[in-house]
Amino acid sequence: MLQNTRFALFGNTHQPHKSASAQTLLDTIERLGARLAVDATFHHYLRDVLRLDVPPCDLIRGNDFEADFALSLGGDGTFLETARRVGDKGTPIVGINTGRLGFLADVPPADIDRTLAAIAAGRYRAEERSLLHVEADGGRITGYPYALNEVAVLKRDHSSMISIRVEADGQRLATYQADGLIVNTPTGSTGYALSVGGPVMHPRSAAMGLVPVAPHSLSMRPLALPDDVEIRLAVESRSDCFLLSIDGRSETCGHDVRLVVRRAPHTVRVISREGQTFCATLREKLGWGADPRE
Repeated sequence: MLQNTRFALFGNTHQPHKSASAQTLLDTIERLGARLAVDATFHHYLRDVLRLDVPPCDLIRGNDFEADFALSLGGDGTFLETARRVGDKGTPIVGINTGRLGFLADVPPADIDRTLAAIAAGRYRAEERSLLHVEADGGRITGYPYALNEVAVLKRDHSSMISIRVEADGQRLATYQADGLIVNTPTGSTGYALSVGGPVMHPRSAAMGLVPVAPHSLSMRPLALPDDVEIRLAVESRSDCFLLSIDGRSETCGHDVRLVVRRAPHTVRVISREGQTFCATLREKLGWGADPRE
């Protein structure tokens, strides 16, 4: 039983066809006797839109909450938003996947009971995942400046490719002529970076990736760097602006803005379901090493 355990629940409000998973989760938490707090917007969605039986709980408004575990019900996008809400609290996050692939949210709905029972028995592993911190020199970033997956600079709309001058620890690395450049964590190596040819990294790797998006030159290859390196980016664009994307949250920056990307001082703790490993996830999610002849 989890009488003294507090769960904070965050969820996707765009998947009404997955309501059975939400009810299963709520029923399991109530049966285990745990205390529950639910994001206020998601609570309204569960109770008033889906008409689910939501047990008595506290409401979470903003990021001022305390919990022993955070539950993310949705896909990887929901997990990233949950990580943003958790911030530097160090609260372990359990990702329940009602989306598609689900690298971060890797608990299938069928395993909700088993996963929470394992947590109740103390049979779980919380992995420390590094974050990136981005700040602006010559401007300011209006949104949350931390990324669990990646920081990307991208051309805006249908403008011409951009030039991205990159320095690593004060040393000139290269000027990328491309549609963009991704700086990714090991966690983010299976996200956007992978889709444009970046290498897969083990989540515990002390590394960060530099992956160009549609580079003009074939010599511009993906690069892995130690994660204690400070990356400086200066962008030139014919439209005098570019897009800054932090885990998919985008804002427009002027060409005079210089960006500094470095490892964040805190981490995100991700709970893996019992018996699940990164190697198993690669095989299951990416068909890693599969032989189509078999």
